[in-house]
Amino acid sequence: MNKLLMHPATKPVIFLLCLLPFARLAYGAFTDGLGANPAEFLIRATGDWTLRFICIVLAVTPLRVTAKWNALARFRRMLGLFAYFYVVLHLLCYSWFDMGFEWGEIAKDIAKRPFILVGFSAFVLLTPLAATSFNRAIKAMGAKRWQMLHKLVYVIAGLGLLHFFWMRAGKNNFAEVFIYVAIIAVLLGWRVWNYASKRKAKASAGARGGEKPLRSTT
Repeated sequence: MNKLLMHPATKPVIFLLCLLPFARLAYGAFTDGLGANPAEFLIRATGDWTLRFICIVLAVTPLRVTAKWNALARFRRMLGLFAYFYVVLHLLCYSWFDMGFEWGEIAKDIAKRPFILVGFSAFVLLTPLAATSFNRAIKAMGAKRWQMLHKLVYVIAGLGLLHFFWMRAGKNNFAEVFIYVAIIAVLLGWRVWNYASKRKAKASAGARGGEKPLRSTT
């Protein structure tokens, strides 16, 4: 698998695959293929794909570690940027179709409706992650600070779930919400387990290294 992932053609293929949802939505919009309420369809679909890409990004490290697919790491930034691409589309669709680009009304709506505020907060937090997803940013910030900043993805995932939950609460439809909750819980739970395992292994190694050999009395 690592050999396939390192193939020069793999990255362009994955890039095109990530664009497929956008291409489908664009085609549907131009051919009137998005149902009776295309504006709502576009808003929901771009939001769904944002959450899906966040799940995909969070899945990279567990797959890389457990399956030994180390080459997956080279796609993580691109996948993260696609998550940002779809959240920007989501915000644009909301601002255009729901609010008509009335910026004053948008600001009032964000302040008035908690689920909009939570979603907008996730977008704001995701913006610096997208802006620093380049080697120059890592060098400028330092690897440690860069890694700390990008841990915000866990907060963003939680805000995204809350936004999705409140949005579906209006129609009392939580089936898909629970699926995303389960996926993200597993991915975050694996990180907690992996961290605890490393700490335990490190502590055991330290304890063994601190043991002094018994001196012979003969």
